[in-house]
Parts: sequence; C-alpha cells; structure tokens
Amino acid sequence: MRRAKFPSSRKSAALSRIHWKTATVIFSGKGTAMEITQILSFLGAAILLTLAPGPDILFVIAQSLSRGKAAGIVTAAGLCTGLVVHISAAVLGISAAIYRSALLFSAVKYMGAAYLLYLAWRSFKEKGEGLILQRSEYKALKSLYKKGIFMNLLNPKVSLFFLALLPQFVNASAGNVPLQMFLLGAVFLVQALAIFVLVSIFAEKIGRLLQHSPIGKRMNILKGAIFALIGVQIAFSKNH
Repeated sequence: MRRAKFPSSRKSAALSRIHWKTATVIFSGKGTAMEITQILSFLGAAILLTLAPGPDILFVIAQSLSRGKAAGIVTAAGLCTGLVVHISAAVLGISAAIYRSALLFSAVKYMGAAYLLYLAWRSFKEKGEGLILQRSEYKALKSLYKKGIFMNLLNPKVSLFFLALLPQFVNASAGNVPLQMFLLGAVFLVQALAIFVLVSIFAEKIGRLLQHSPIGKRMNILKGAIFALIGVQIAFSKNH
C-alpha cells in the first residue's frame, strides 16, 4: 500500500502552524487559554515595576544592607506572602471595595504608615550598633518575615496596583477571567521573589564593603530613614 505524499512546502506550513499553536498557549484549562505573548508582555511589565524604587524593594534593601542576605530573603518571603493576599483581594473584588471606600482606604494606609514610622524609630534607637552581618537567629528571621507581611498588607496601594494591572493583560474572549488573573498574579509573585533574592545578595555585598566605613557605622540611621520615607509615602498615597 502506497503512502500519500505531500509537497514539502505544504508539510512545512502544516508543521509551522502546529508549532505556533503549541507555542501560543502557555496556560490552558477548561475555559481558559493564555497566549505566550500575553504572558511575556505581562512578565516584562512586572519586572520593570518590581525594579522601580518602591516600598517593597526599599524594605528588602534596608534589611539586607544592615543584617545580610538571609534577612533580606526572609523579608522578601514575607512581602510575597502579603502579595498573595493582595492578588486574591484584587481577583475577588475586595480591592474594588477598598478603592470605593475613602474611610477604609485611609484607615489601612495610616496603620501602614504608623507601622513604618515605628520601625524607623526603632532603627534610630540602634544607630550606634553599625552593621549586623552575623548569621541571623531563627527568632530574628521569624520577626523579619512577619514584618514583611505586615508592611505589605498595610499598604492599600498594592491591592489597587493589582486591581489596575491584572485586567490589562487578561484575554476576555478566552473566558474564566478570575483564573487568568490568578495565573498572572502567580507570575508576578515568582518574578518578584526572584528579584528580591538577587537584590538581597547584591545589597549584602555592598553592606560588607561599607561595614568599616563611616556610612557603615551609621547604617541603622540610613535604614531608619528608608523606613520613614516609605511610611511618609504610604501616608500621602491616594486611592486613585
């Protein structure tokens, strides 16, 4: 029995269509299909937004400079735990409720600002200790993890950020919009944690270089100033 033969050009075109179809869908499920271009566009935007000077990355830098990469990484883990809550709030519509309520938004942001200013005050009190680069103890790391969670949760702008960002990259025609938003949130979470880990490693190296310098001896003043700056930034943030 003879096999049917196809022109090489038609065969190549068919294979190209198959490969393109395979490449265009990165996540698929019942009622959901997300294209690779959609994911890559979101990933590029997420990386740029994560690297931009903001409360989270400044918080990681401050902890890594003064206490080493372990402290920075644990702080980053706490921040990313907070991101899970914010992403869920954006998908479930809770962020929209915060956006509509000026009272609720103000209550959360002022609690966040007060918490950061408290951390700044604590840092200023420790100004004579210089850099603390020894291995952090379990209790200290646990405390930093909690600080990361609280700092992130008490910044209402994070929920509004996801409320504004995620829908821009959702393919409404693919259906199951909440699942798409959760998947995009997971992509943001993974890249943010990876960047924070790299920043922690880099910041520790800078901290070691500064350890015996006049700046190093006043590192806790710098850390306190960063906390105060973040607190003021949150206090003056608006829900739009």
